[in-house]
Amino acid sequence: MSRRGVYPGSFNPLTVAHLAIAEAARKQRRLDRLDLVLSRSPLAKAAVDEAALADRVAGLERAAATRSWLGVVVTDAQLLADIAEGYDVLVLGADKWAQLHDTAFYGGSAVTRDRALARLPELAIAPRGVVEVPADARLTLPAHYAEVSSTAVRAGQRHWLAPELEDPGPED
Repeated sequence: MSRRGVYPGSFNPLTVAHLAIAEAARKQRRLDRLDLVLSRSPLAKAAVDEAALADRVAGLERAAATRSWLGVVVTDAQLLADIAEGYDVLVLGADKWAQLHDTAFYGGSAVTRDRALARLPELAIAPRGVVEVPADARLTLPAHYAEVSSTAVRAGQRHWLAPELEDPGPED
């Protein structure tokens, strides 16, 4: 039976770290397929307009085109427990792991939060900063990926952009 993983995110834009995390999850959790999932209206973020969503999907599809095990999915679901339904492994960063435990995302209810957490499949968590993650869920990655961020790429750190998204420049 094939093992499927899900890696939700905004991927704005897709970075070398996102791809390294995806590859680490595939290898370390023995996944046959890993879907990068974009939500049309991500939790705790502004809704993504259709043009921006289409651009992100196109970028993810370019990255997936060179990786037969990588897929791209768009969803209306917001909670990670809903997005991860039906998958064997949920891939996420340590910052998202910490956010998962915040009752603010569950209407302030610890009971609702605990029910959502109980629905999660096996976890594969990329370490980052000082956030503690369960040892059995931790992905092993080169430490330098922890400093990579989409925010920094948008601010000009273009060397962290996924290679498939790099502008080839004008043709000669």
